[in-house]
Amino acid sequence: MIALALAFSNPAAAENRYIVRTTGGLSSVLNLCLSAGCHVQGSLDGPVGQTYLVTSSGNLIANLLNGVVNLLQGLLGIQSVEPDQLLPVPHPPINSIPSGLHDRSPVNYYGTVVWHGYASQPAAQIIRLSDAQRGFNVSGTGMVAVIDTGVDANHPVLVPVLLPGYDFTRNQPGASEWLDVPELAGDESQGREQDPAFVQQSTAAVLDQSTAAVLDGGPYSAFGHGTMTTGLVHLVAPNAKILPLKAFSSNGTGYLSNIIAALYYAVHHKANVVNMSFDLSSPSAGLSQAISYANKAGVVLVAAAGNESTSSPVYPAAFSGAVVGIASTTNWDTRSSFSNYGTADAWIAAPGEYVISTYPGGTYASASGTSFSSPLVAGTASLLLNAKSSSLNQKQAASALSHAIRLTPDLNHGRLDVYQAISAWVNSSNTNSGSCSLFCW
Repeated sequence: MIALALAFSNPAAAENRYIVRTTGGLSSVLNLCLSAGCHVQGSLDGPVGQTYLVTSSGNLIANLLNGVVNLLQGLLGIQSVEPDQLLPVPHPPINSIPSGLHDRSPVNYYGTVVWHGYASQPAAQIIRLSDAQRGFNVSGTGMVAVIDTGVDANHPVLVPVLLPGYDFTRNQPGASEWLDVPELAGDESQGREQDPAFVQQSTAAVLDQSTAAVLDGGPYSAFGHGTMTTGLVHLVAPNAKILPLKAFSSNGTGYLSNIIAALYYAVHHKANVVNMSFDLSSPSAGLSQAISYANKAGVVLVAAAGNESTSSPVYPAAFSGAVVGIASTTNWDTRSSFSNYGTADAWIAAPGEYVISTYPGGTYASASGTSFSSPLVAGTASLLLNAKSSSLNQKQAASALSHAIRLTPDLNHGRLDVYQAISAWVNSSNTNSGSCSLFCW
């Protein structure tokens, strides 16, 4: 599968990138490029053979508007051609350092030693995590894939549950965040005895001053993002295996094509849940098809609702019925000022302000954003799997998660209550056990 997924060399940065969907397989895309002057870089969906990355020195979409090529496009089974967007990792600023980053008392958390400030942070208490874990004797099962910036594969808290993963930014096995920061290569012990400090405007972390100085700046604006989202999945579902899929670089950007390839990779590697802490402002045909494919395979998809403080739809959260979109709340059960809202983006909300999670270097950090609300719900989906000996599809997961704490109408079903969600799932019938395809309800 890896040989098929982006098997060719990465396209030159100067060339324009496009995502092509076809019913005619690789040969149809090769024939298209012979006529339109483009180059096939590789498959994004592995053995499915319907979605490809191509590059062109010109404007491929404009070239396709002439009648001859447009006719050929139809004959070849080409369904869509769209630009390969470069997406940002959203990260709203924070203004203070939570007390939990000073609470470093070691505690045993399902077999690993963690800081008390991480295990007992307000977000975990608000969603009744401990009540649910103990009340239903659940700690997570199955595999949760995390599409993000990568992960610190040697973090002592995460080592027992991390799978090798894949780096789509380099087209190679592994998903290490450290490769993006050559200045820190080989030095992964980052001063865990230091006082917490602001690393970026969006992150406070416990790091030594020299490391913080390296990371403070544009090239590394999203460094640690994937390790933090992974740590929050682990907080909720400490025995679930986690598959890190690196689709974003530490500079805070990632190509849509890498996200699509990562989603297919997650399905082909039998992930049960996928967390997507990113958003784009317009729908994508390639992403829509990948999401539909995951739904039909019975994978539960969870996505951040976005940090633009709008009710306008963002994707993938706004793929209604196919993805559970997650807004952010404060520790006082109000909508976060930065969070998107409304039924288009938010199925439910979860705490997303000053959450504490794992950070590269075997340490911890704090940040805010719907990016950090979403993995709390992805972890809850793993607990649902653990609580009942049956399969769990998108519709069933969304229904269980909708048993939440009702807040304001702009947060749809309300704020995540893990105990209520599991209780609803355990006591539900299996009348809707079929897999859910795109827009199925």
